[in-house]
Amino acid sequence: MIVDCAIYRDGRRTEGPEDFSDALDQARAVGDAFVWIGLHEPTAKEFDQVSQEFGLHPLAVEDALKAHQRPKLEVYDDSLFMVLKPVVYEPDSDTVSSGEVMIFMGDSFVVTVRHGEGAPLGVVRHRLEADPDVLKHGPTAVLYSIADASVDHYLEVADELQSDLEVLEAEVFSPDGGASSRNTASRIYTFKRQILEFRRATGPLALPVARLSGVGPFSPSVPFVDETAQPFFRDVNDHLTRVNESVEGLDRLVSDILSAHLAQMSVRQNDDMRKISAWAAMAAVPTMIAGVYGMNFDHMPELHWWWTYPAVILLMAVLEVVLYRMFKRRGWL
Repeated sequence: MIVDCAIYRDGRRTEGPEDFSDALDQARAVGDAFVWIGLHEPTAKEFDQVSQEFGLHPLAVEDALKAHQRPKLEVYDDSLFMVLKPVVYEPDSDTVSSGEVMIFMGDSFVVTVRHGEGAPLGVVRHRLEADPDVLKHGPTAVLYSIADASVDHYLEVADELQSDLEVLEAEVFSPDGGASSRNTASRIYTFKRQILEFRRATGPLALPVARLSGVGPFSPSVPFVDETAQPFFRDVNDHLTRVNESVEGLDRLVSDILSAHLAQMSVRQNDDMRKISAWAAMAAVPTMIAGVYGMNFDHMPELHWWWTYPAVILLMAVLEVVLYRMFKRRGWL
């Protein structure tokens, strides 16, 4: 559905016709104005009207309707199409979920399409409307503000993930090695999946933002984007680089924590096996002696001596004490 439709002139919202096609004609007639239409999970019928009026490319329209796209930047003859994946971190369930924002830019218009609840563009619109000096730069200001808000939120999510990982790390490397929690390995693996979901949103965005910022091999300007905005996009690119470095570090660290946890489990299992083996060895000695004297032969050494029974019991006790002290000294018990 269409959430909002407005004409902006000289950085300020103005009253205009309710029909967005008339609004676009009016903005182009004025010359220094643009139309910003915001849609939330539009139907094919709703978006078909918009795409026809603004001349959007059918491939970009298909991507905007189906969603589930990677972050990207595509330039067509009459418009620019960019996909962002804002993320939301839910601390109660320790899960990362992502939405999608598609941005169409062209001559005197911006069309934003939002999927999911992770991208409240209303906040960005209100912030821009409160800052006419930024909004007067036209559609480029809208593109920059949405990208900047998304990447800044990436930094917040990365910090929250870092805090949760520190808690998980302290649990794994506690004195009991996480033995009190049977699902520690499952929690670590789930956390790694959340980092993967986060990386799917931040990693592919590096190339589009670098292209908008004009750095490296992407120095040529992008059509429909004001060249004076490149320093601002470079700032977004710097923040995104920090996010990607943080995500890379989190992924390596959680892999190391999982390996350390599995190693601790293996060591504990070896300790348990040594203890079992030690007790089995201690039980084998009296069993062997008792087995020898339980064979019921008539001709056996010292079988009818009156002190044989206490001597055998004493021998068993001495051997048990010797074995116990030996295993204890070696750390098996």
